[in-house]
Amino acid sequence: MTDPQAPLRDFKPRRDFFVGIDSDGCTFDTMELKHKECFIPNIVKHYGLQAVSKYAREAAEFVNLYSQWRGINRFPALKMVVDLLRERPEVTRRGVVLKGMTALQKFIDSGVPLGNPSLKAAVEKTTDPELELALRWSEAVNKDIADMVHGVSPFPFVRECLEKLVPHADMMCVSATPGAALKAEWEEHGIARYVRLIVGQEIASKKDAIRIAAAGRYPKEKILMIGDAPGDMQAAHASGALFFPVVPGEEDGSWERLYREGLDRFLAGTYAGDYEKHLIEHFQQKLPSVPPWKS
Repeated sequence: MTDPQAPLRDFKPRRDFFVGIDSDGCTFDTMELKHKECFIPNIVKHYGLQAVSKYAREAAEFVNLYSQWRGINRFPALKMVVDLLRERPEVTRRGVVLKGMTALQKFIDSGVPLGNPSLKAAVEKTTDPELELALRWSEAVNKDIADMVHGVSPFPFVRECLEKLVPHADMMCVSATPGAALKAEWEEHGIARYVRLIVGQEIASKKDAIRIAAAGRYPKEKILMIGDAPGDMQAAHASGALFFPVVPGEEDGSWERLYREGLDRFLAGTYAGDYEKHLIEHFQQKLPSVPPWKS
């Protein structure tokens, strides 16, 4: 069997610095479009939530867009949405029977890359109807994204940042999005040429991608992860790397700040410490852990 992580293991430094870059919601303004037009309608359709679509949408938007779980893999996010709905009396009162998530949780905990290829293999092995439903949902999401998501340019100052980094850093797109969608989006807008690898959900988690490709190959102070979600920050810090937050709702300003001051500090070795801490504190204030209906 081909090792999907071989490109990461074979990665060799060519520059002094390493930069990992998330895609949805970070490089591209696609998070709202993908979730509100592709993910959430398919959750309602495939999981029989028509009678509580209002609450399903509210839960899914909280998990995927407006909370500390923003940007997590689609399968843990799906389970979290259903679990939040189980807690809502409004759902119980409407007599909606929610689908089981036990088999999906076992898949999530299995340690395999959380993408459709691994899920399809699990379905073929177990014929579990719960996993079959999750696969149908995920494939429908991908189909709708391929049909819907076009012409969404990178945020302002993304291209300028990539061009500024090219002489100094090996760059990699690191995302929980399927690789085919990543490749299509980065190539559509002519920025794939700036990165050496495009790593999607089928290859590795963000944490593993940074650890395998960069940890031990570059000094920790010369590794930076750019992302818009706490999971990106955790992936960076798990490998001792630095983190630059693209703040949800302030994406344009975040990229301009990175271009005008953040990258200069990173390349000069003055990014770590108070500067990074201040950026992260502001970022964390924007992403709560408690749903608004519980506040």
